[in-house]
Amino acid sequence: MLTSLILLYNCRTRVKVADELWNFLGNDSTYLELLDCFERVGIELRPEIDAYFEKFKNN
Repeated sequence: MLTSLILLYNCRTRVKVADELWNFLGNDSTYLELLDCFERVGIELRPEIDAYFEKFKNN
């Protein structure tokens, strides 16, 4: 399927990013659905993410 998508879209003339890319690969709501998923996971894993990046802080 990915090969078919690549053949349908000429990357040399234009590159899709952000909502344009994800909605092209999925449907008109794919990008917003992905943002929602990342937000929910980020909220749930916030303590774990903060703990990981804490070691990179300059004290």
